[in-house]
Order: sequence, then C-alpha cells, then structure tokens
Amino acid sequence: MASVELRNVWKIYKGDVEAVKNVSWKCEDREFFSILGPSGCGKSSSLRMIAGLEEITKGEIIFNDRVVNHLRPKERNVAMVFENWALYPNLSVYENIAFPLRARNMPKNIIDEKVKAAARFLDLEGILHKNAQRLSGGEMQRVSIGRAIVREPDVLIMDEPISHLDASLRARMREELKTQVSRLGVTTLYITHDQVESMAMADRIAVMNQGEIQQIGTPLEIYHHPYTEFVAGFIGEPPANFVDVEVFVEKEKHFIKCSAFSFELNKFWSKQFDSKRENRIRMGVRPEDIGISFEATENCCGLLVDFVEIQGDRTIITLKVGDQLFLSEVLGDIRPETGQTIYVKFNQDNIHFFSLEDGKNLFFDAEMKS
Repeated sequence: MASVELRNVWKIYKGDVEAVKNVSWKCEDREFFSILGPSGCGKSSSLRMIAGLEEITKGEIIFNDRVVNHLRPKERNVAMVFENWALYPNLSVYENIAFPLRARNMPKNIIDEKVKAAARFLDLEGILHKNAQRLSGGEMQRVSIGRAIVREPDVLIMDEPISHLDASLRARMREELKTQVSRLGVTTLYITHDQVESMAMADRIAVMNQGEIQQIGTPLEIYHHPYTEFVAGFIGEPPANFVDVEVFVEKEKHFIKCSAFSFELNKFWSKQFDSKRENRIRMGVRPEDIGISFEATENCCGLLVDFVEIQGDRTIITLKVGDQLFLSEVLGDIRPETGQTIYVKFNQDNIHFFSLEDGKNLFFDAEMKS
C-alpha cells in the first residue's frame, strides 16, 4: 500500500486556465480520503495527475516518500473505478475481472487464481459466468472494484462511482462500498461532488473550490468548524444561513446586530471580539441551530414566517431576515402561520463569523480549541 501526497501542485491548461492551484495534502497509508467539491473545482484534474493521465504543470506527487512525476501510469500501480464502471457488456463477470491481467500476459493459472480470489472477497463467485449487461447496479459496482483490485494496486482511485444512481440505490451503495473498501485495506482516493457521500464514508475530506483547497479535516471537523464561508455553505443540507452583521459594545457587553435583529453574545464570543478589531463581519448559522418559540424569551429575536415545509419528523421554517431568507430546521410537526411573528434564538455554540474580505473563519483556531 502507499501514502499519497500532493506538494504545491498546479495544473494550468492552454489559455492560462488554472484548474489546480498550489494544492498540497497527504493521504495516509490505507486511509479513505475524499476530494469533495462542485463541478469544475479541480478534483478530477487532481486525480488524473495522480494516476499519471495528466502532466503536472508544477509541484510534486509523492507515493511513499518517492516522487512519481516522471513515472508512466502503469508504473504507478494505481487502479481506477469510474462513474460508469466501464465494464465490457459482452463479456462475463470472470472475463471483465480478468481483462487487466490478460493485458499483462499473465499465465492462465495465475489469472484464474487471482480472479477467483477477488470473486470470493466481493461475493461474486455465484455470478462469474453471468454476462455484464445482465448485472444489477450493485453487482456492476462490485465487478468494477474486482477488476481494479485484482491488479493488487497500491492506490485505488474512485471517480464519482455512484453519483449516477438514484437516491435510494446510492444510500445502499454507500454502505456496501465503505464495507468493501474497509475490508480491502487499500489507500483510497474518492472523488465526488456529493457531500453526503464524503461525510458518510471518508476518514478525512479535502474540500476544493475553484482549484484551491478550502479545508482538510474529518467529516465532523468540517461540519462543525468550517474554515471558510464556502465550506460552511457547501456542507450541510439544508445549507447554512449567512447574514452581514455588526458587532458593538454597550455597557461592557458585546452585541450582534443587523437590519432584522440584534442579540447579546455569550462570554466565549465576547472574549474573542475583545481581541479582534473587525466589527463588520458575516455570521453563519446552520438551520438546526436556530431554535424557535411562539413567545418571547431572553435574548431572542422576533422574525416573520415566510413559508413552512413539513418533512415528516422535522419541519423547515423559512424566516424573513430583512431582504434575506433564513431556514430553521426543528424536530416534529410545528406549524406556525405564514406572516406570523415567531421568536428565534441562535445556538451560540455553533455559530461562525467570517471575514467579509476573504471569507475565512475569523475564529477557527478558537473554535477548534473550545
């Protein structure tokens, strides 16, 4: 197996198009590492450089402390699983798995041994004779993985392997895929635009946007302590709410205010703003961290209800915040009337403050230590 490291990597296409900009990260040996971001963010260009399918403009790609920039794809011992699984429809499961071994001119007995071992591992023994075009989605996924692992790769790259499936099948495939990869114990790079896939399966996530790394961390670190406004908005469903606010001090107490509300900050945030000069900032808060009440309570804010959506065990309430809309997510069947004033209180343990200039979390280090 292998660790994989990108060190100050750039990919610049014709016309000075910067697809990957000075990216650095390290995936440890046997780690399940996800590269997450919207379409066009540079994640696929990154994986193609790792696999040797694209030349690197600048920087180094390192496997186990060895620079591999100069190595051809077949010399890197990287296997790939693609979105469409790329099976040969007219071949059997056995023949699909055996294909890369035959391409290497391996002896028939070795091919047979390796194919059957992979089939046992992936529970494919009963369908080795089956034609690929007659397989279910789950079976095709396992065959695609089998064809990749039969080569005994040091690194397994998976490029949006289940993103084309419907929602219910994706949920089942996530669980099965995570189980299979864990059993393999192979270093895995998983590329996706779907935050749910990354959050559910990855040991760590690298969030990309516009060719740059926004944050690297565990799923919980990224969710609860976003390093940038982009990460806070990209991770989470429903998405986080943002509003520009001012910080002011009155009688030695710190307050947040905007056109629609104001509230007093707790001791933790007051201490942070004591050492911070910025007073015009952007506040971010997730829908589940906006509690509601039908009666005014201490340090609450009155807001108008714009829309109510009941989703079984939870209710999504859209609130008017000046000329913006906020989403509040509460458990249970709660039905305020449209146009009604309800009272909200922000969970200050989970609010974030971002710079208006660069979008970075102003108190990221303090959040991580708290």
